[in-house]
Amino acid sequence: MFRIGEFSKMAMTTVKTLRYYDEVGLLKPREVDRFTGYRLYDAAQLVDLHRIQSLRQAGLPIGQIARIASGGDAGEILRRHSMELEQDIAERQAMLSRVQFILKENKEGAMPYTTTVKHIPEQAIYCKEYTMRTFADYFKEMPALGEKLRAKYPDLKCAVPAYCYTVNLDREWRETDNHILYCEAVTELKDDFDGIRFEVAPALDVASVMHQGPYEDMGPAFAHALEWVEQNGYEVAGDPRTSYIDGIWNKDDPSEWLTEVQIPIRKAANSQA
Repeated sequence: MFRIGEFSKMAMTTVKTLRYYDEVGLLKPREVDRFTGYRLYDAAQLVDLHRIQSLRQAGLPIGQIARIASGGDAGEILRRHSMELEQDIAERQAMLSRVQFILKENKEGAMPYTTTVKHIPEQAIYCKEYTMRTFADYFKEMPALGEKLRAKYPDLKCAVPAYCYTVNLDREWRETDNHILYCEAVTELKDDFDGIRFEVAPALDVASVMHQGPYEDMGPAFAHALEWVEQNGYEVAGDPRTSYIDGIWNKDDPSEWLTEVQIPIRKAANSQA
């Protein structure tokens, strides 16, 4: 039999760790001297400790090791841990891809944009289709739409936080006469009227880029977002959205307008990220 200090040297494990394993019931001393209180271990326990160390180095938490030691299904526990490690590797690979993309931008002196992945939950919206000749038409049509809704449904409330966006419905970019869908999140559905539809927009994930400045200058923000999607293991999963945060209604200076470019995404089938 070996005292705890001697056993610690043989096992190359600290006394503090051995005491902890004793406290949690993972590796109790073979005996405790009733007169001195010394913990005593035998040589056979070196094998038990070696197995514990092996599982710890594989990343298993103490609780799962204790389950194995007490007769739990080691195969099932290890398979589950393996799946968790694979998920962790995939998440870290995605982080690495994003870091490499940022480094590439910094090296090339690229545009001052950053991209994040956001989850947009399912929500009730109202929406209406328009043909907009220029961006200036937004400033006429949107206030008029708000007044029409307040007149029809004075109890209708916008969601908090506010979320309004447009989707370009054309199959290609046009310099004028763009066919767009304007949408705004609300707290409840109402009956459709006068071309205004109420519906539930499904949840989705988006690549998000913030643009500060006039709407006419948003092209580089879209370009940045689409390049990020392509280089980070995603693919486009729907029509891009333009979400309006600050604009002519609360900022006089166009350089202070804040707009969010949102590209619906899903993991690409061949993605390793």
